[in-house]
Amino acid sequence: MQRRHFCALVGASLWPAVDATAASAFPNRMIRVICPYAAGGGPDVQLRQMAPVLGEALGQSVVIENKVGAGGVLGAQYVAAQSADGYTLLQLANTHLVQKMMTPSLKFDPLNDFAPITNMSMSPTVLVVPANSPFQRAQDLIAAARSAPGKLNYSSGGIGTSAHLAGATFAALPKLNVTHIPLKGSVEITASLLRGDTQFAFPVAGTAIPQVKGGKLRALAVTSAKRMTQLPDVPTLEEVLKSKLAVQESWFALGAPVGTPKEVIAKLFTSFTGAMKVPAVRKAIQDSGSEPAPSGSSEEFAAFVRAENAKWGEIVRLAGITAT
Repeated sequence: MQRRHFCALVGASLWPAVDATAASAFPNRMIRVICPYAAGGGPDVQLRQMAPVLGEALGQSVVIENKVGAGGVLGAQYVAAQSADGYTLLQLANTHLVQKMMTPSLKFDPLNDFAPITNMSMSPTVLVVPANSPFQRAQDLIAAARSAPGKLNYSSGGIGTSAHLAGATFAALPKLNVTHIPLKGSVEITASLLRGDTQFAFPVAGTAIPQVKGGKLRALAVTSAKRMTQLPDVPTLEEVLKSKLAVQESWFALGAPVGTPKEVIAKLFTSFTGAMKVPAVRKAIQDSGSEPAPSGSSEEFAAFVRAENAKWGEIVRLAGITAT
């Protein structure tokens, strides 16, 4: 397969010549956005809240499809192989960068196979335990892990996901001996905790906050740079561990197969960022535990991805995460 190039990162000169009339007619049929995460999780909920507004703005239906597996890899590989026409998009995330770092042989490249559209939202993870857990503070959990090395387990939606990265960092900084249990998807984390299979986890805020508010889980820390408005009494993990690497905010964004006409990218950028200005959409994103974070331009988002690639590489090295 010929290597694609991430056009927006290396210059507009790589954009192929396109039929201006065809681009201006976009869209003339349904648009699919592939969510590589499980239905019902925070990333999926955000897209589904946005879809009707997007459909109205674009004059065509916008359908969300879940293609789940391998920490987001399966969905990314699928979209990378689709036509570069703007009708199949990917919900990109920082985890795609991480997966490629861990497994360079993957059949997609987040820096080379996708044209950036815009960032959508930012969300920390939340350190949670079951509501009936004896651990009342993050420090209690750390003390228990130190007193019983290898006895505590934490779950995630898969190797290299945000929940895994946060858990591995939580273990690495204070040098804890705990076991990672990768599950098939992030929506399984709560069930794993409630069954007692695992003792703690770091689901994204969009998944964790409803469970905390519903009384099923207890929040011990958040990985945002400052305390969350939804959980004002819960400290940041940076407060607990005294390290900037404990600040880990996931982002969810939109990308298209590389080579998508720049006129199409521009129209999608305007539509998606416009949708995020709608009060009901912003509220839905915030209610899911995230903050709307649209990019100023597709080029700005491309630069952001490059910076994030360097940052998450440092976190992966610290945590010693590998694909196996």
